[in-house]
Amino acid sequence: MSDQSVALVRRGWEHFQATGEPPVELMAPDFVWDMSTFRGWPEQPRYHGADGMREFLSDWSSAFEEWTIAVESMHDAGDNVVCVCRQHGRARTTGVAVDMRLALVFTVRDGLQTQMRMYAEPDEAFAAAGQE
Repeated sequence: MSDQSVALVRRGWEHFQATGEPPVELMAPDFVWDMSTFRGWPEQPRYHGADGMREFLSDWSSAFEEWTIAVESMHDAGDNVVCVCRQHGRARTTGVAVDMRLALVFTVRDGLQTQMRMYAEPDEAFAAAGQE
């Protein structure tokens, strides 16, 4: 199942990179984008479904004049897939360049993404996924 989970998450990223839209066909109806795990996140802790993912992405990226995110690596963690990512941006209000590594832990069940938890540090994500 884990190779399939990594492939599913990879397809989701490819879809997002190509369209800027959530991979709805790969998401469970009760999908949760969980920011409660992101240290210091001041906004809403959880976003539900594809609309919730769109809301989060709008909230997150609106602070930037320019913004990109790319996967550096994907790691099999059983029912979870850890994605280490790097985002680049330029702050809308100050013009300051931002270069940040972060990590996402996707949970896959029954061939669908059921949850994504975001972490400010990759080590936190690996620990949460049992990959210390």
